[in-house]
Amino acid sequence: MPKIVNHDQRRLELVDATWRIIARHGIEGATMREIATEAGFANGALKPYFPTKDHLITFAFGHVFNRTNQRIADTSAGKVGMEALRAFCQEVLPLDEDRINEARIVIPFWQKALTDPVKAELHETSMKQWRSALEGHLRRARDRGEVTVPTQDDDIVNQLMSMLLGAQIVAAMSPGEHLPAQLSDQLDAYLLLLNPAAQGARS
Repeated sequence: MPKIVNHDQRRLELVDATWRIIARHGIEGATMREIATEAGFANGALKPYFPTKDHLITFAFGHVFNRTNQRIADTSAGKVGMEALRAFCQEVLPLDEDRINEARIVIPFWQKALTDPVKAELHETSMKQWRSALEGHLRRARDRGEVTVPTQDDDIVNQLMSMLLGAQIVAAMSPGEHLPAQLSDQLDAYLLLLNPAAQGARS
């Protein structure tokens, strides 16, 4: 009998191989031949799944986004308000090698999205989902008295998004200079500013 191929599993194997190649050689070194070899497939076996590297990068971005969302759901379970807000941010920040490699996938996608409307729309839809989640956690935190600053919620969400996405760029470019503990401390320092009374109690 012919072997039954799990196509979804094969796509994920190719994305994982892409991850490893980009981590070692950068996006320019991630040729389709290198990716196929890394995944243990013949070069031609990629074309039915990803006709070009461009298709592969797009799929990889979606995979990274979904993977991050699953981590967020797992770590946020049972948490509300500020605790849930912090858990969300912690899972987006590049705090380990896997998340730094995710950033190395996302950054080339951003570059492509600058001139590709389809990719730009995918990115914007994904970021709107994150903004909506952050806004929800922030509202609950205000209701619980955990956020007291008069700063508009939209501005706080924009600041958090800039921090999270900027950290991905910085960690991917200079991983040895921006340690996970530093990123966590920076996040906690910012979140503390959202409640001056709590900040005074800790000082």
